[in-house]
Amino acid sequence: MVDAVPATAWSNPSPCEGWDARDVVRHLVQTQREFLTGRGADLGPEPDVDADPAAAWREHTARVRALLADEAFVGTSYDGHFGPTTVGATFEQFYLWDMLVHRWDVARAAGLDADLADDELDRVEAGADAFGDALYWDGVCRPGTEPAPHADRQGRVLARLGRAA
Repeated sequence: MVDAVPATAWSNPSPCEGWDARDVVRHLVQTQREFLTGRGADLGPEPDVDADPAAAWREHTARVRALLADEAFVGTSYDGHFGPTTVGATFEQFYLWDMLVHRWDVARAAGLDADLADDELDRVEAGADAFGDALYWDGVCRPGTEPAPHADRQGRVLARLGRAA
């Protein structure tokens, strides 16, 4: 989706308060790098999101995909916020969730189709349920909002995450 964002849209405000579309990509790159390098991964130098957010995202995701193909690394255990877990489980349960939600944010900022598929909404809802009160920790999601009276499923899910669809 990042390749569809017009160059002029990267500075458009996103649904994430105080962030433009470029900042959302920067957040994804930096938080994933922090998590993975904190568990011993070597992801090389951080891609330059300011120069070209789409190219930086492609570079970052290529490195992450290669890393996540390493079964030993994915199986690395550690004590997470919710107890003992693995790198792979955390990436699947949180970082994929984060990418889905922020894909919507970037698309919305760029004026692109931002619809989430039913299976993606299933994942977002399941993640929000699993996070419990942690969903609203600083830096995760704003407090939920009241969905529009005739909101569809996506609108209701996004309202729960503090977003207006």
